[in-house]
Amino acid sequence: MTLALVLLGGAVGALLRYVTEVVVRRRLRTAFPVGTFLVNVTGSLVLGLVTGAATALPPEVGTLVGTGFCGALTTYSTFGNETLQLWRDDRRRIAVGYVTASALAGLAGAFLGVALT
Repeated sequence: MTLALVLLGGAVGALLRYVTEVVVRRRLRTAFPVGTFLVNVTGSLVLGLVTGAATALPPEVGTLVGTGFCGALTTYSTFGNETLQLWRDDRRRIAVGYVTASALAGLAGAFLGVALT
């Protein structure tokens, strides 16, 4: 059962991540990796909500949403790769802004999620 919940949540999270990236790239022409930023901050908020409500939720919700959905939606590896690419392309201010904004917004999302529950 646990594996099925992780797989289901992961499938939805990965699909949403892909669709977000495609839509953002089509609509915005910017060096700032908006798609990855959005999914990582959203994932932090959702995981904060799940964490804050953990005592009121069945453990399966944490497996489905926290491990599966948020695990597939968010992406530290792409964040790292995009930052490195910005740095190599001499877009260092954008790279530093991306790292800073991602860390602060991710933490804010997680704290807000917990606070809302």
